[in-house]
Amino acid sequence: MKTLRRLIYGEVLGAVAFVTLSFLALFFFFDFVDEIQGVGKNNGAYQLKHAFMYVLLLVPSHLYELLPISVLIGTIFVMARLAQSSEFTILRTSGLGPSMALRNLMGLGLAFVAITFVIGDYVSPLCDRYGQLLKSRYMGQISVGQTGAWLRERQTDRSYAVNVQTLTPEGNPSGIRIFEFDAEGQWLGLTHAQLGLLNQDDVWALQHVERDRLSRNSGSATMLRKRTEQYNWPTSITAEMLTVALLKPDRMGTIDLFQYISHLSANGQATQRFEIEFWKKVFYPLSCLVMVVLALPFAYLHFRSGNIASHVFGGVLAGISFFLLNNVFSYIGNLNSWAPWFAAAAPGMLYSVASLAAFGWLVLRQ
Repeated sequence: MKTLRRLIYGEVLGAVAFVTLSFLALFFFFDFVDEIQGVGKNNGAYQLKHAFMYVLLLVPSHLYELLPISVLIGTIFVMARLAQSSEFTILRTSGLGPSMALRNLMGLGLAFVAITFVIGDYVSPLCDRYGQLLKSRYMGQISVGQTGAWLRERQTDRSYAVNVQTLTPEGNPSGIRIFEFDAEGQWLGLTHAQLGLLNQDDVWALQHVERDRLSRNSGSATMLRKRTEQYNWPTSITAEMLTVALLKPDRMGTIDLFQYISHLSANGQATQRFEIEFWKKVFYPLSCLVMVVLALPFAYLHFRSGNIASHVFGGVLAGISFFLLNNVFSYIGNLNSWAPWFAAAAPGMLYSVASLAAFGWLVLRQ
């Protein structure tokens, strides 16, 4: 069994590596051609080496997105080739039963699950962040939309609405406006700051600050304005929460996304979209397991009487439809307020059941 496992694992790993490298080379070329258009901007500060480094930092994100489909294509190719050359028939006569074949491939699938999780949860978010900071250092400030990024926070008997216009190349917020409200929702004050330095002790060190305070007493109101060079504002809003304005939720780490959802929930903001993305982050690595299960039935087909290319192409289309359905379920779940875990897990469960049903039917038919 070790020999059989070594044979199958070696073939699948080689095919998956070849498909993955081919996809990554293609995406790297497209990204680099697109990034060349920015070379020479900002008075020539953004050079070709910076564009190359930025595109290189995008590779882990592409690897995270492409690994499941690469696993599907590579595994289908190996299973179909073994079936066409009758090698899989020989393996079956050597003691490789259906349950053992499924168990061995699922073991390999779990290894791909672990690799996908590590890349998507640690390597990709880190590289994306460094890529954004690298590009902003030579291209200028990072814009966060026409109106900037908006965040809310509650502190004891106060609530705050924070608006950040841009982020500096170092990742610090600039163009800051902090609206302060009391427990009844009445406006208390507005704080303007040109720059904020994010400290590790839950404090923003605001620079060049202008504070407007509304004082109410005896039916009259007085506006007080004060200017200062520095003001320390205690807050639980972290750099990762600001980063969500730059990175897509699926590019964030699972822990960072969970903390952001907790922050939104604690401040009474909608979390449905981010909860779906959180559960997609949890279930997405498991799609590698779905892919190997989807590919296994191809080993039980007879390709001598048919065209192997059409069967492989059909399997690839089935895998692509899985990813399309995965995105569609996210939007439908968000619109219809489905349970976030169900919206994220439903496509994987459907395709797993269909793959196991096809596998069982082919085994029984054989």
